Amino acid sequence: MKWLALLCLLVFATNAKAAGPEQHYLELRDRYIAKFSKAAENEETYKQHDTALKELADVLRGLVGPITIKGLPTEATSNVDTLYKADSGFGHLDGLAFASKGDKTQVVVTTSALLEHWLREHREDGMPQEISAAFRSDHFYYAAIQDSAFAKYAELPITKPATAGAAFAVLGVRGNGDLKGPPDEIDVVAIQGGKVFFVATSDAVKTAPIPACEKVFKQMMAKPVDKKDPRGDMTRENNAMTAFTQCFAKAAPSQSWFATVVKKAQSQLDLLPLR
Repeated sequence: MKWLALLCLLVFATNAKAAGPEQHYLELRDRYIAKFSKAAENEETYKQHDTALKELADVLRGLVGPITIKGLPTEATSNVDTLYKADSGFGHLDGLAFASKGDKTQVVVTTSALLEHWLREHREDGMPQEISAAFRSDHFYYAAIQDSAFAKYAELPITKPATAGAAFAVLGVRGNGDLKGPPDEIDVVAIQGGKVFFVATSDAVKTAPIPACEKVFKQMMAKPVDKKDPRGDMTRENNAMTAFTQCFAKAAPSQSWFATVVKKAQSQLDLLPLR
């Protein structure tokens, strides 16, 4: 067991060493959040806000290092796109953001230390604190980017690249309204060394409804609303959606389109510099 204890000490030392540069970024970010969340919104503060975001992106470039994402513009911005606490998009994952035209494909690159800190910041929102659990949670994919909700429909069995420490993929639906429909977004997360890569691609694949799961949803929605629950209608719909997506996840691997979806998810890893 001595080797295990030694390994734990080495991991702790590595994380402690890595926390220094990230701490500088976090302190700078938090100072700006405090400043802009109290400031009156006008043209001058908007200009200062844009300058602050550019400064944060510059600091992130120093943390992440030079990164090229295949097929995407080389100019990266801060994935934290607002420093106003009242904005709906406040609290996105700290990292460099790359995007294709129209934002169909979005990539965020961050460090393991910043990811772990971000998970802790979202603890009270129900965010899982263990990284692998977070990557299996709808909440991670919703909170990390954009301002739209995300419903996970299935996990995708991609093969981890030999150079990566971990790789994970999900199929789901993103939107501001009804999240029930044929899932078409693939999100992939990969970890290599101290870097974390997150790829989200909308309109990535064509899927189809699963009749057995549609039946489950209808049955759940046919149940009477609990009149003791002030949000009874919403609770019933949430329960129906949970049962529906659980059914979908189990049935998806047997669908004719599933292999194509997995192949597409695997190809998203090719965008990343994981060699």
